[in-house]
Amino acid sequence: MIHCIRSALLALLFVTLLQSVCSDFQTLAHLRAKASDKTQSRAVVDLLRRLLGNRSRDFIVSVNRTVSNDTLDVCELRSAKNNKILAVGSTGVAVATGIYNYLKYFCNCHVSWSGDQLDLPRPLPPLTGVLRINTPHRFRYYQNVCTQSYSSVWWDWPRWQREIDWMALNGINLPLAFTGQEVLWQEVYLSLGLNQTELDHFFTGPAFLAWNRMGNLFQWGGPLPQSWHVKQLYLQFKILDRMRSFGMIPVLPAFSGIVPEGITRLFPQANVTKLNPWSHFNCTYSCAYVLDPRDPLFQRIGALFLTQVMKEFGTDHIYNTDTFNEMAPASSDPAYLASISRAVFNTMTSVDPQAIWLMQGWLFISDPSFWKPDQVKALLHGVPLGRMIVLDLFAESMPVYSSTNSFYGQPFIWCMLHNFGGNSGLFGTVESINSGPFDAIRFPNSTLVGLGLTPEGIEQNPVIYELMSELAWRKEPVNLSKWVSLYALRRYGSMDENLTVAWQLLFHSVYNCTLPLYKNHNRSPLVHRPSLHMQTDIWYEPADFYKAWKLLFEAAPGLATLETFRYDLVDVTRQALQLLTTEFYKEIRNAFQTQKLPDLLTAGGVLVYDLLPELDHLLSSNEHFLLGVWLEQAQSQGVDEHEAQLYDINARNQITLWGPDGEILDYASKEWGGLVEDYYLQRWGLFVNTLVECLDRGRPFKQDVFNQAVFQVEKGFVYNQRKYPSKPLGDTYEIAHRIFLKYYPYALKRLK
Repeated sequence: MIHCIRSALLALLFVTLLQSVCSDFQTLAHLRAKASDKTQSRAVVDLLRRLLGNRSRDFIVSVNRTVSNDTLDVCELRSAKNNKILAVGSTGVAVATGIYNYLKYFCNCHVSWSGDQLDLPRPLPPLTGVLRINTPHRFRYYQNVCTQSYSSVWWDWPRWQREIDWMALNGINLPLAFTGQEVLWQEVYLSLGLNQTELDHFFTGPAFLAWNRMGNLFQWGGPLPQSWHVKQLYLQFKILDRMRSFGMIPVLPAFSGIVPEGITRLFPQANVTKLNPWSHFNCTYSCAYVLDPRDPLFQRIGALFLTQVMKEFGTDHIYNTDTFNEMAPASSDPAYLASISRAVFNTMTSVDPQAIWLMQGWLFISDPSFWKPDQVKALLHGVPLGRMIVLDLFAESMPVYSSTNSFYGQPFIWCMLHNFGGNSGLFGTVESINSGPFDAIRFPNSTLVGLGLTPEGIEQNPVIYELMSELAWRKEPVNLSKWVSLYALRRYGSMDENLTVAWQLLFHSVYNCTLPLYKNHNRSPLVHRPSLHMQTDIWYEPADFYKAWKLLFEAAPGLATLETFRYDLVDVTRQALQLLTTEFYKEIRNAFQTQKLPDLLTAGGVLVYDLLPELDHLLSSNEHFLLGVWLEQAQSQGVDEHEAQLYDINARNQITLWGPDGEILDYASKEWGGLVEDYYLQRWGLFVNTLVECLDRGRPFKQDVFNQAVFQVEKGFVYNQRKYPSKPLGDTYEIAHRIFLKYYPYALKRLK
């Protein structure tokens, strides 16, 4: 009898447990903070100490997960004794976000990639009653798989620590955590019988690992030194520990099927396909090998890798892998596509039964001619509903949820991509991001579970990322004019009306691109290889922008010592010179086409001998716009001169040629001090001189001949080993003022 009762109880317990697990999967509730409330509280206390120093003692912090009666984050703030502020929240992220909201809207403070403004009032402003900060979104996702290569590839721990602090303050609870995975892949492949030479021919150099992981590239920029593996593994341990201490849920990597060529030697019967070339590369560095997910070897390799991931990194049960990233599947048959995604997912669950697959939805945007409704539905429905989260990666310009009935039932995250390649340049789609998330919530049968930031490169346009992060904690769109006015106030700690009007003009113009389907690659002629057929269109009214530039200058004398203001002064002046470069280019082109040599000499001379050198001086005066910082960070990763040189070439190639022969030329362009002078200026000088020579001798301009000559300039920069300053040179205000006096009148003249 006792045995029967025990058996019945066990059966009941199993059914209850199964129902609980199934319910968890439907709500994704098992994806939650693992750290204790005490650990999360301590993480926020430490963050505030790093951020505010002694003033951090003015805050009393408490994490108590019972504050939220569901899975949605909440923070409650109230005044306490001795002019202190008490903050109680459901997670460390919720508390950090709540405190940052108080710092922004009660203390007029600001934290960004380009400097902080933390002049706190003394005592802290009191709160009347309870200030409740909460979010309707279960997840706030952060990073694109490319961010790892375009921005964070050379980061050390202090820079990562600063970024994770920024994530917590801005409410991020679902960050990508891809660092250090190559050493685990190395262990898996060596255990299968591959040799080190085969792996050296597989891994790319550090600056290109994002595309190695997705199967686009191999070997280019390599081989990957063993010291890299050791450093990155150690860094990943610290990154994960800190993310989890705030209550974040790190997203770890899984297997997509990309394998080294050596797999075909070890397993000649395996169903391995050699892919077509990717993005102008030939098969020397592209045409990767992909293992069919239905092959038993796929299950074996994927399980080996995920076992290693969980052993070394632990798990929060959510994994990213992207099949068919900018690569066409072997068949468009829905049954085939469903079998592929089913096999990928089964590989995850064979190791972690609670696995959730996070997939970037970029493939549906990059190849819409292939991904028709039947194909999209088949791929998504190969995974049980609720066990996959799709990142609607570029939703501010090209949303996919609205044309797929909310991804046919799979949960999705509405994401702002915003930036391609980490390009410099002011840009935003503020009206779109202000309304888009709320449209997604109201969409019929919406499966929205969060908002995300998915830029390819960061450390630019901080205003756009602050706005987008804040929208995840709001119930309705903001008044953009009012919001940006308050942004100006807290960014500079100044009530100057000029600053308010300047930022309203910027939001009305350069930050409000409304062109449908627009992709923000910096299209300025300044950062592209010169030709007679360059794009010169812009999405905003230059008059509004130039007026904002003038207003910024009128406020400058009293703010020139403030880091945030100096950054914006450089950035806005840089954008003005970028606009003017387009105007001079049009004059150069017109002069050549109408055979007016004096006009060509005048316009070309101003651009090459004054405007671009002045731009380089301006950029070189600010620590946030220095080529030398990027190169120094890269070289510092090397344990000897040989490695330092390898990383230096990686860093230079990515931001210029992007490949051995300029396969993705200028995609990751940057307007940095040193790069403008030694790269962009040299190309423009050669272009103008060539046009002058053609006119002088009565010859046509031949683009292919010029391309061969300018390639030597571009390649020369990648390998010149020249050292560039990593500390600012010159007075930003003086240089910017000189440029303004010189070029503002010309800008106004061009508007007439």
